[in-house]
Amino acid sequence: MEPSLYQEAKLVLVSTLGLSKDALHVHAGFIVFFAAVVLLRKPLCAIAPLALVVVAAIAAELLDMREDIISLGYWRWAASIGDITNTVFWPTLVWGLAGLSMLRKGKRPNQALQSTAPKRRGG
Repeated sequence: MEPSLYQEAKLVLVSTLGLSKDALHVHAGFIVFFAAVVLLRKPLCAIAPLALVVVAAIAAELLDMREDIISLGYWRWAASIGDITNTVFWPTLVWGLAGLSMLRKGKRPNQALQSTAPKRRGG
């Protein structure tokens, strides 16, 4: 059986970038996290970017699970747990440290983007 387009793309990335599959998961987690921060215009401590990393990691592992079942006849669930951990770990750490930083400044994390400029009064 020939590998899926998704598996072929992963193999091309691994060979082109010279990264291991584990390192590819780490980088993918960071890329999704920071892209979500920028595109959603959310602070690092917002839950939405981290949630997108988790969704992306689970979606990737569902594709891997499908491939495992088709090609091997069983799911390598321990490998999937390791891949999800590799993808989510560092973004979760950045998210937690950003939230902690906001708390130390006396702000709630959801106040991170509120303007500090004085409000104009209508006149």
